[in-house]
Amino acid sequence: MNILFLGDVVGKAGRRAVCQILPHLIHREKLAFVIVNCENAAGGAGVDEASCRALWEAGADVLTSGNHIWRHREVEELLDRDGVPLLRPANYPDGSPGRGWASFRTPDGCEIVVVNLIGRVFMDSVDCPFQAVERILGPIERAGRVIFVDMHCDATSEKGAMGWFLDGRVSAVIGSHTHVQTADNRLLPKGTAFMTDAGMCGPIDSVIGVRAELAIRRFVSKRPTRFEPASGRVVVQGAVVEVDAESGRAAEIRRIQEYVG
Repeated sequence: MNILFLGDVVGKAGRRAVCQILPHLIHREKLAFVIVNCENAAGGAGVDEASCRALWEAGADVLTSGNHIWRHREVEELLDRDGVPLLRPANYPDGSPGRGWASFRTPDGCEIVVVNLIGRVFMDSVDCPFQAVERILGPIERAGRVIFVDMHCDATSEKGAMGWFLDGRVSAVIGSHTHVQTADNRLLPKGTAFMTDAGMCGPIDSVIGVRAELAIRRFVSKRPTRFEPASGRVVVQGAVVEVDAESGRAAEIRRIQEYVG
């Protein structure tokens, strides 16, 4: 069984590129399930219902997110709707809208659990992601269950630590947030697929999806600068994980990088 994870979708250009290329990827890669991190899909920061619906209609089975999930107030009501396949990080404080993990079924009946976590290094102070995932796995962890973890954080060390922490207990741990695809996709010793960061779906001639001159202005002036998504060529990045549905162990992980425009 092949599962696709696409890195952070950035703005309208990234969203349109995913909508254009995802049906082709589903066919070419013989995908059974698609996970997309959508947290920057609306205007380059945050997500709204319209951007979610575009990604669902293109073929995404579930959308994960990160630290920008709360940017648009309307998303709180969307997160709380029953059955909506949109996740926020599981280690936000108790009482936060929505849910941080959920179970889904493929058309052929295979169960897939998707867990969304957020890191703490260089980011907001939230609950411990390691303790949060322990609480989640406690009642559901068993041999043969396919479990996919989106580890949304800044520090590569924190993502790596989560991969080794969950090795043999989940099918895959793939990082998001930095918008830069890493080349360390590999299988850990006990059968968990790992990759530090899936990359982004957004304008490639940019600074992580942002107009380069705006990013430079902020670094040089050290003053607040409103970021805007860049234009031009768009890259769609992520990873395909091949999982044995019976054992839940990963057999392969390979990077995806497609250019649009």
